[in-house]
Amino acid sequence: MCARRTNWSERTQPSPPGGANHRESHFLSRTLHGLSSCEHGGRLRGGKDMTDAPAAATDAPPLIPMDEPASESAATTSAPSPDAILIRRTLVEIASVADRVTSYFYALLFTRHPDLRAMFPAAMDTQRDRLLKALLTAAEHMDNTPVLTDYLHNLGRGHRKYGTRAEHYPAVGEALIGALERYAGSVWDAETEAAWVRTYTTVSQIMIDAAAENEQHAPAWWQAEVVSHDLRTPDVAVITLRPDQPYPFLAGQYTTLETPWWPRIWRHYSFASAPRPDGLLSLHIKAVPAGWVSNALVHRARPGDVLRLGPPAGSMTVDHSTDNGLLCLGGGTGIAPIKALVEDVAEHGDRRPVEVFYGARSGHDLYDIDTMMRLQQTFPWLAVRPVTEKEGRLPDAVRQYGPWAEYDAYLSGPLGMIRSGVDALKGAGIPTDRIRHDYLGELVPQAS
Repeated sequence: MCARRTNWSERTQPSPPGGANHRESHFLSRTLHGLSSCEHGGRLRGGKDMTDAPAAATDAPPLIPMDEPASESAATTSAPSPDAILIRRTLVEIASVADRVTSYFYALLFTRHPDLRAMFPAAMDTQRDRLLKALLTAAEHMDNTPVLTDYLHNLGRGHRKYGTRAEHYPAVGEALIGALERYAGSVWDAETEAAWVRTYTTVSQIMIDAAAENEQHAPAWWQAEVVSHDLRTPDVAVITLRPDQPYPFLAGQYTTLETPWWPRIWRHYSFASAPRPDGLLSLHIKAVPAGWVSNALVHRARPGDVLRLGPPAGSMTVDHSTDNGLLCLGGGTGIAPIKALVEDVAEHGDRRPVEVFYGARSGHDLYDIDTMMRLQQTFPWLAVRPVTEKEGRLPDAVRQYGPWAEYDAYLSGPLGMIRSGVDALKGAGIPTDRIRHDYLGELVPQAS
């Protein structure tokens, strides 16, 4: 079936900033608490990116939301709404043709609105599978109101750096509906289309309002000068940046970064320290094969170069209202945000136990072990345990210690480590809502 051209003006369009308030609570309680994204499905921990490296996601400019990850949290148990049922049915129908749906979506968007093409990177290959992953994430977490409300607000703020404006959202919604209509087959009908229109309209409105509010007090991006470049191993560098204006963030959060060598290609990198009095920012970057941005940062960047940073995001932060211990798993450059969390606990004067398991392929790859051991010598409440592949997997090492039921867990590293780590921590008795990481989208089961 060929998609007829959707006339979004005949549907419910996003309103100017401020127009979503009366719809937001209705949407979050009665319709799909999800998103339709052309960007990517999750990320992030440490200094890497999904195409660029194993532990962080790419950040190519999207126009439909699904940019920022969120920590795991227990979903509500209320029965799904009629709209949610229709949308999930659509997702099942298109799962086997996800690539074609994505290709057709972009074809519609760029053919009907060629001016939007310049907002995306020249090479679109890294975006091919992002739409389905984002939709799966939405379906999986559709009833988790607290997570997705915050998620959408972060997306709206973060999309300012791409130059996304309120008038772009109807164009994206039109392309999305057109692609779904073409490939959803027999399950697509007027009722299903109306459910998707309602969902996308409300999602985009929340993002538009968040962006408008953020514009009142924060820039769309920051310029940041490289002030030091420390090559720790042949493929890992520690880079220190000086932003052109104050950059507020919390320990455990991450930024999105664009280099002058790869315009419009953004990658996520976690901060490797708690906020510093001098305002400098530290990132750990691992160069990986075919990683455009990571290789440029490790092998090409030098002091004096200027990068662009998006706003901070991420929920892998310390809850200082509790005395629970911290159990931290950092694999490879995933040790970066773990180190920041340790510094944050120290600065707050806490004496709660912090257990850090630092994993790498070999002892040579434990590039920041000296720093972590110095922290252990300084703070008696901190224990650091290096784990290499010769000694076994990181989650297996965690099982040898404990008990962990009274700890809050933090995971940062390659996706495989996050997956196995979450399973191990659940098995050790840590509730899901106390397991924090920023790989939400990538943990959704993939369609067969």
